[in-house]
Amino acid sequence: MQSEEERRVQERAQQRAARFGAGARLILVFALGVALAFWPYENQCGSGLLGFLGVETVIVVGGLWVAFTTWRYRLPRMHTLSLLIVLTGLILIAAEVLPRVGYATVDPKHPPSFSCPDAESAPSRTTRVEQRVQLATRSLEARWQSRAAELAKQFGPQRAALARIERSELLSPQAP
Repeated sequence: MQSEEERRVQERAQQRAARFGAGARLILVFALGVALAFWPYENQCGSGLLGFLGVETVIVVGGLWVAFTTWRYRLPRMHTLSLLIVLTGLILIAAEVLPRVGYATVDPKHPPSFSCPDAESAPSRTTRVEQRVQLATRSLEARWQSRAAELAKQFGPQRAALARIERSELLSPQAP
């Protein structure tokens, strides 16, 4: 039989190991949630959306995994954090699914759907970088045209004087 002191030492060691393991799991699930903000693929429809929803589901399952572990080893702070992660994952899933099933209000002209529209009827999608480049190009073109118009107005008198000088030379008699 173990003495009371040996049992307490063993319980403390188990508690420390459980705290470390639950903390590591919690950090992994949290990191996956943060990584969703930097999702590099298209997630508006089709297989990209299904992959995105799959990762959100993994966040919920991972949060439940941590919640069960923290409940078993009586780690109340980590348990609360894991339940917050589960709630966040459910909210992320709801934000993607509810507009597609008609529960949430959406733009009636462009409702979201699970499947992508046909390529020929779909408008071309540009990335944010491409949109910014196009906007900058249009802005520079407009500035160029306005500056050219300003210079034309500014140098109008000089142009008229040069035209008179050129014409007078043409009209003056040439010496043989």
